[in-house]
Amino acid sequence: MLETYEQLKNLIASVEDDLRKAAGGNKAAGTRVRKQMQDVKNMAQELRKQVLENRNDDSAA
Repeated sequence: MLETYEQLKNLIASVEDDLRKAAGGNKAAGTRVRKQMQDVKNMAQELRKQVLENRNDDSAA
């Protein structure tokens, strides 16, 4: 769970350069940002599932 969180933080940090380029009008960078944000969404969903599984495992014990 913590490993997934660290990966998520790194992924978000890696978007910054392209985000700045996209804000400056670079359309290709905007496309990369949209794809990276989809990856962020998917990883956040995976982390959410892990947290829920962990909670369910704790309550079952």
